[in-house]
Amino acid sequence: MVAPPIRRSRSSGQSGSTHLIGWLGHDSQSANVLATAQMHLNMRSAVVSALPANMRSAFEVIKLDNQVLTLMVSSAAFAAKFRQLAPRVTAHMQKAGWNIAEIKLKVQGGLGLPDIVKPLREARTLDQTDLKAFEDLRSALRPGPLADAVAKLLKHHQGTTHNSVQTTEQDPAPSSEAKS
Repeated sequence: MVAPPIRRSRSSGQSGSTHLIGWLGHDSQSANVLATAQMHLNMRSAVVSALPANMRSAFEVIKLDNQVLTLMVSSAAFAAKFRQLAPRVTAHMQKAGWNIAEIKLKVQGGLGLPDIVKPLREARTLDQTDLKAFEDLRSALRPGPLADAVAKLLKHHQGTTHNSVQTTEQDPAPSSEAKS
């Protein structure tokens, strides 16, 4: 009896993605698609390195034509912010070896690109020392809009601090009986 040929599982050979990329490289039309996809990925990584962290995932490269890089963005807010950074990104791309003179944006809502994540607002409540410093500032200012703004700030925060102090005072403090 003849033993059946040994079959290799997919995990023991090349991965499916490596095999697919190899297959794409054999056909000239597929090779062009592969080269374009790799070029777009390289351009995207060059653009990403020039952007702040919160903007790095909200765009995709569409095309490069006549020194004009076209990007697809998910929102008008991202497009507005990107337009402010476009000269810096263009200069960065040129330093990286890309022949780009201009960046155009196309807003396509609902494309599944993540929205820009705003950083959490860091705020703390004003304590008595802070309020005392603002009170001193207000007394040193001449009457006018700045003095009025500081007075309004004090009035607003003295009300919230007063309430938080009352809440703290109403909470029962741990007694010595509870500890034993």
